[in-house]
Amino acid sequence: MLHHLSFAVSNLARSGAFYDAALAPLGCVRVWADDRAIGYGLPGGDDQFAIKLRLSLTLPGDGFHAAFAAPSRAAVAAFYQAALQHGGKDNGAPRIHSEYGPDYYAAFVFDPDGYRIEAVIIGS
Repeated sequence: MLHHLSFAVSNLARSGAFYDAALAPLGCVRVWADDRAIGYGLPGGDDQFAIKLRLSLTLPGDGFHAAFAAPSRAAVAAFYQAALQHGGKDNGAPRIHSEYGPDYYAAFVFDPDGYRIEAVIIGS
């Protein structure tokens, strides 16, 4: 249903390094970049997620988060580790989250600006 999503960020270099590392295990790469924004997507494709430098940053409330599809449970774990190693903060280690379904395997982090993000695969 969604075509793309973008987040405002306070430091493009910091957020770019974070998302480069965190999204790589999910198969996503930078598909374009300039001095004000970076777009991510599948290699050779268009952007589906972008970060945009903004002087004023207001985070969405507690009910907002973005979930990125993972190709495997190993990719979820790699996303989590890469995120923590590049300025993210833990918000739920990789595991089955049965509160969302019997095969809902996910990891949750806060990005460097405080956005809630997740990597998820449903199934094995």
